[in-house]
Amino acid sequence: MNGKSFFIDLSRCTGCRGCQVACKQWKNKPVEPTKNIGSHQNPPDLSWQTLKVVRFTETTIDGKFHWLFFPDQCRHCLDAPCKMVGDSEIPDAIVQDPETGAVVFTEKTKGLTADAVREACPYDIPRVDPATRLMYKCDMCNDRVHAGLLPSCVKTCPTGTMNFGDREDMLTLAQNRLATLKPRYPQAELVDASTVRAIFLCPQPPSSYYKYVQYGDAAPSVLSRKAFLAKVLRPLRAFG
Repeated sequence: MNGKSFFIDLSRCTGCRGCQVACKQWKNKPVEPTKNIGSHQNPPDLSWQTLKVVRFTETTIDGKFHWLFFPDQCRHCLDAPCKMVGDSEIPDAIVQDPETGAVVFTEKTKGLTADAVREACPYDIPRVDPATRLMYKCDMCNDRVHAGLLPSCVKTCPTGTMNFGDREDMLTLAQNRLATLKPRYPQAELVDASTVRAIFLCPQPPSSYYKYVQYGDAAPSVLSRKAFLAKVLRPLRAFG
C-alpha cells in the first residue's frame, strides 16, 4: 500500500501542544471558549474548530503513576468507514486522495447524516459545525503535502513525536523504534498499523491513554471491522 503515513511516537510526547496550535493556525480555526475541567487538557475534546487535540491522562499502571499524552487526530484509515457511510448517501462527499491516501471531507458533507458518519468511525473523530452542517476532521494537511511540505503538526513538533513520509518508510521507522523501546516498555505496541495511516506507538497499553486509541476499544471486540461496518450501514440502506 503506497501513499503517506504518520508515525507518532508517544514515548517522546511531552504534551507541549505545539501540534495542536500549529493545526489551528494552518486551518485558520478560531479559539474555543472553555472552562477549567480539572485537567491541563484544553479544549476538552475535538470539534469542528479543533481538528487535533492533545489528550492528558493521569493514571496508575503496575503501581506507578503515569502522566500520558495522546495527540488525537484522524487515523486516515486505508479502508475508511466514514467514506463507506458517506458514499451510501452522497458519493464523493468524503474522498480519498489516490496519491497520499488522505481521507478528506468536502463541502458535500453538509448533506450527510452526521451522526451516522461519526458512529462509523472506530476512533470517534468526525465533528460537525451545527451552523453549516459541514463536517470536519484532520485532512493530513493534504494541500501542504502536495506542495512538498510536511503537515503543520509534524513541522512544529520539537521532540520527534510526530513523523511523516512515505508509508513504507514510516512502517520501517515504527518497527525499529518499537524494537528499541521493547526492553524498557514490554507492553509497547504499534496501534492498528496495518489498517491506518496515523500509526501510534504506545509504550503503555493503548486503553491507558484514551478509550478510542485502537479499533478494538472503539467497537465491541467480538465484531470484526467488516461486521462493525455492516452493522452501521444496515440502517442507512434500509432507508435508501
